[in-house]
Amino acid sequence: MVLWIILPISLSLVSFIGTWSVYGMAYSNNHVCSLRDWSGKNYCGGNGTQGCCWVPTISGSGTLAPESSLFTATMNAGTFLFLLFTIFHHAHIMERNMCHSMLSKIALAFGLVATIGAFVAGNCNPGDVTLMHYLGAAVSFTCACFYTVLLSALTRKCSLTGFERFLFPLRVVFTVVQIIVTVGYTILFIQKEYFYNHLSAVFEWTLSVNLQMFELTYAVEFFFFSSFMLSNLLSKREEEKPLILTMS
Repeated sequence: MVLWIILPISLSLVSFIGTWSVYGMAYSNNHVCSLRDWSGKNYCGGNGTQGCCWVPTISGSGTLAPESSLFTATMNAGTFLFLLFTIFHHAHIMERNMCHSMLSKIALAFGLVATIGAFVAGNCNPGDVTLMHYLGAAVSFTCACFYTVLLSALTRKCSLTGFERFLFPLRVVFTVVQIIVTVGYTILFIQKEYFYNHLSAVFEWTLSVNLQMFELTYAVEFFFFSSFMLSNLLSKREEEKPLILTMS
């Protein structure tokens, strides 16, 4: 059904518009510095917090009110849509390419853990629950990186649309960018100098946009998706229960 393409498109748009709106609000309220300002002249270094701004990371943009509320709402909406995305994509694989079910289940596991991490990061304000926020963000970014790798592998192995020869190289590019930028972001994030902190913020925004573009390519798969694939997935789960009970 054609209407299913709304899911990956909504996921990308909600994440993109939501996060950049949060940044816009934070910047207009002078809560974060501009992404174009590399000087760090107004950076809140040391104990100074008046008339200055913080590094413009995604998390930093959603720390203070009023943008913190929009940040939480965006993260909750995004994680819910991403949860649906991972489950529906798995159902598609199980229906059309059952032989790759194990790889799809592993990808599903990484997708679900990434969803949990993003949910924790979005609902634990970095200014109040710092450890939980950054732990959730680290889990989410790491698992999302593995998830893109596995989904790219499934694109090569599975024929769902007939356009895999175009989609596979495109997704490989997004995946390579995701891996490189994730590693770079991890290294830069722990540095103390403002320049490297600012560069890590640019890397974080690049990670976010790259993942959104990767998700958007799945509008092609979801064009061929139908609701009976979900019902078949659920019926297969029901059929497996008696077998599991017999084996136990």
